[in-house]
Amino acid sequence: MAYIRKFKTTSGATGVQVCYKEGSKVVKTVHVGSASSEVGLAKLLRKAQGIIDGNNKPLFNLDKFNIKQEKESS
Repeated sequence: MAYIRKFKTTSGATGVQVCYKEGSKVVKTVHVGSASSEVGLAKLLRKAQGIIDGNNKPLFNLDKFNIKQEKESS
């Protein structure tokens, strides 16, 4: 399971990490960055969500279906 962690840095900025858990133990942490503005924080949160989404595999592979459908409509 992966989740996004936000925390305050010593400089007062907000840090963003992606943490991976197995059971109740954190097994991996990826530091995304730190931001001192709301706009910067929003960008980091989108980037962190992209990291999480990139690790997920789709439930179904619809590529073959899409190719067949394009051939039928031609």
